[in-house]
Amino acid sequence: MHQDQHGLAITSASEAATRAYDHVVTGYLKYRADTPARMKALLEADGDMPMARVLQTAFALLGYKAALLPAAREAAAAATRLAAKASAREAAHAAAVTAWAEGDLDKALAGWEAILRDRPHDILAFRLHHFNAFWLGRAGLMQRVVDSVYPYWTAALPAFGSILACRCFAHEECGNYQVAEESGRAAIDLDPGDLWAAHAVAHVMEMQGRRGEGIAWLSGLERHWEGASNLAHHLWWHRAMYHLERAESEEVLALYDKGFRNLQSPLTEAAPDLYIDVQNAASMLFRLQRQGVNVGARWDELADKAEARIGDCLSAFTLPHWMMALVAAGRFQAAARLLDGIRDAIAAGGTLAPILRDAALPVCEAVLAHGRGDHARAVAVMRPAIGLMHRMGGSHAQQDVLEQLFLDAAMKAGMLADARLLLERVAGRHPVPPERRVGYASAAAAVMH
Repeated sequence: MHQDQHGLAITSASEAATRAYDHVVTGYLKYRADTPARMKALLEADGDMPMARVLQTAFALLGYKAALLPAAREAAAAATRLAAKASAREAAHAAAVTAWAEGDLDKALAGWEAILRDRPHDILAFRLHHFNAFWLGRAGLMQRVVDSVYPYWTAALPAFGSILACRCFAHEECGNYQVAEESGRAAIDLDPGDLWAAHAVAHVMEMQGRRGEGIAWLSGLERHWEGASNLAHHLWWHRAMYHLERAESEEVLALYDKGFRNLQSPLTEAAPDLYIDVQNAASMLFRLQRQGVNVGARWDELADKAEARIGDCLSAFTLPHWMMALVAAGRFQAAARLLDGIRDAIAAGGTLAPILRDAALPVCEAVLAHGRGDHARAVAVMRPAIGLMHRMGGSHAQQDVLEQLFLDAAMKAGMLADARLLLERVAGRHPVPPERRVGYASAAAAVMH
């Protein structure tokens, strides 16, 4: 037995292999583009390390790509076999990622929570829990878990910045902006290249309408992002969101083409259909078109990616974005197949099935109806899902595009009660009044009294 960088016992062939494990975990926490290479080096150093196979499983699942499920399940089986001769903590990790690979996300979350009750310094259990809780729309759970481990952490521990960054994001999503920003800025003080912390503070500024400050925040930190993974794309998307609110569409399109949907980027070439990149791109094009901006042929390559992923429903929140691309490109037959794929996934069961049934399917149906000009149907099918959409995952800033879609359909259908319902919803959940938000101002002037 050896010890990882946080003093936890780990079954490993050598001290060098243990340090290789720490190097992979750090790469994951810091969103480094070379993390796959670090993972390869770890497996070469010790392919029989149970936690190496746990990491291998997690990395196959983090991209929400069904084509990688067989590899994830194979790695999970190896982790389970190896962990049977290791510690209870390592066996619990293997069980958690196995549950994740099988689609039982509730069991996986419970497994990580159990690990953290005994080992609050288990940064991998914490970070995988934070990720999955977020993409299940469970912001309250994110906050409760980070607050439960936070008292056990200090700056003397290597990953303290990651705890601070996650504390920032969890509290921001729960509306605790003062606590959130203090934690995020503390993480940046420790490491100006902490992308998750930069991202979390950007969310605070988005929610508070601090657009000029947000642009300055991200542009000031950008020099620290060299070697970053696709999260850098998402940070450029956040910057574009500020510019969108200032009606600076040329700046938004420049950030689209050279930043968050840069098709010449090695990161985009390596993962052209990564869920977060697709969400960034489709949601921004939809917002721009609502403002009357000509986005040219930018939808076409997204629609190509969407057609190739029909039937892949691992990321519920990505599905409406795939649908936006198909509809915008006029591919209505493919859009119908996308809906059939969601229905098949619902029938298959698992944690996601009720989320797909109650949120993703009606929202995707609404995107299709809206694109066909049947705005009354879009409102009717989406209305029951309005209060459930958060279960698909996505932040307040990301969910905004779905709220805009419902509002747009309601206004075009002349369904003013529904428009008022939506405006009341966003006025209650977003600190910036609708009158000061570009996607809502004209509707608010028309229907709010």
